[in-house]
Amino acid sequence: MKLNMQFIRLNGVALIFAAFVQSAAANETYQFDQARSTIVFRVHQFLGTTNGKFTQFSGSIDLDRQHPEHSSVSARIQVSSIDTGIKKRDDHLRSPEFFNVAKYREITFKSRSVKQTGPQSGDIMGDLTLHGVTKPVTLRVKLVTPVSDEARTRWEVTTEPLKRRDFGLMFGSATETVSGISQDVAIKIDIEAVKSR
Repeated sequence: MKLNMQFIRLNGVALIFAAFVQSAAANETYQFDQARSTIVFRVHQFLGTTNGKFTQFSGSIDLDRQHPEHSSVSARIQVSSIDTGIKKRDDHLRSPEFFNVAKYREITFKSRSVKQTGPQSGDIMGDLTLHGVTKPVTLRVKLVTPVSDEARTRWEVTTEPLKRRDFGLMFGSATETVSGISQDVAIKIDIEAVKSR
């Protein structure tokens, strides 16, 4: 009887360990492929539009295909990599009058929860930190690679326009008055990520 009880306990431990290993194996980690990904923004100004992008960033996706709500995402963007196609404007945006990249070097995002909204779509709720201010945002994501493709994964990401004033991204009052720059900044992100080995 004692031997049987020991066997049952050992067998129970083995089952728990196997379940743990299976659960751990369910999650797959992917790293952003910067060369194949884009983070772009658009701002209206009077009758025109300014388009820009960030060229240096990194991030990871911890993906649970069986239970998407257990997935998570984190990302870092180097603010100094901003590129609107005009060097003088980019230098001004990097200055203390706007982004102040000497003090606020990165934009970060860290997810808090994930909700599946369709067969290949979902909402990622998380915290966006920009210019020293952290605000909750919801990213609407769509998987555009086949679910069966495990080597790479590609996502289209959108969100509600960000308000510049919410993050303290305001020029001096005189500049704001005459510039005609919209408070709303539209964001579009295309991420291709490679499975970690």
